[in-house]
Amino acid sequence: MTHFRFGTQSWRFRAWVGPFYPPSTKTADMLRPYGRMFSSIEVDSSFYALPAAPILLGWREKVPDDFVFALKVPQQITHNKRLVGVAAELQRFVDRIRELGTALGPVLVQLPPDFLPAVETRSTLDSFLSTLPEDIRWSVEFRHPAWLGNETLSMLRERNVALTLVDGRWVRRARMLELAADPTADFCYVRWMGLDRRITDFSRPQLDREEELAAWAEVFKSLPGSVDTVYGYFNNQFQGHSPHSARRMQRLVGQQPVEPTALRTQAELS
Repeated sequence: MTHFRFGTQSWRFRAWVGPFYPPSTKTADMLRPYGRMFSSIEVDSSFYALPAAPILLGWREKVPDDFVFALKVPQQITHNKRLVGVAAELQRFVDRIRELGTALGPVLVQLPPDFLPAVETRSTLDSFLSTLPEDIRWSVEFRHPAWLGNETLSMLRERNVALTLVDGRWVRRARMLELAADPTADFCYVRWMGLDRRITDFSRPQLDREEELAAWAEVFKSLPGSVDTVYGYFNNQFQGHSPHSARRMQRLVGQQPVEPTALRTQAELS
């Protein structure tokens, strides 16, 4: 049976205080109530800087035991060095994120849009994938549709690396839904990004995405039995208020979401 872990991309949004977090919640205290609502989070900050060990341990202490963090590989590896000569940086990253212990979820390798498929880049990617520790779940995001052919999929499948499925502007949704039905690993990693509409008010949903969410939920129902977990993370730009989107997806796959009113009640009682 496939397990679903839906959440958001980051948790520090002041606009969520009131609509999502209990009133008067401080930024430093947001992760704890978030962990009562969802079972996973995608951490964007690891893309920009390697989190210090005390920070990782602090995160872990604020969430339930079954909560997991999905982290991005640092841009120094993917964008600056473009996967070449990165053994030391990768080892440093892996050693650090292992501080999360059982709270370490999948790791996202997000490649830049100008990392285009060619003989050299395919060889580079293949070499990089061969160095990834097999006890960590890895997912690769391509931002050019030309990557999404049989050669790439076979390369990922051979190493049980997931193809990151993205509902956004880089690849058509129809193509991503096709790829979702034929996973390259024993888990799926999905990112709902939106179409770069530049929404600035994150306190409420502003776009109707019911049709799109239903299409994804339908694909999830037909996943092969080899897929044990779907990790999925919503960006505010997808609909305007990513906690709402994540809760809606939970309902579509048969999960019972925790409503913000439950958190407010707990805060009032504490």
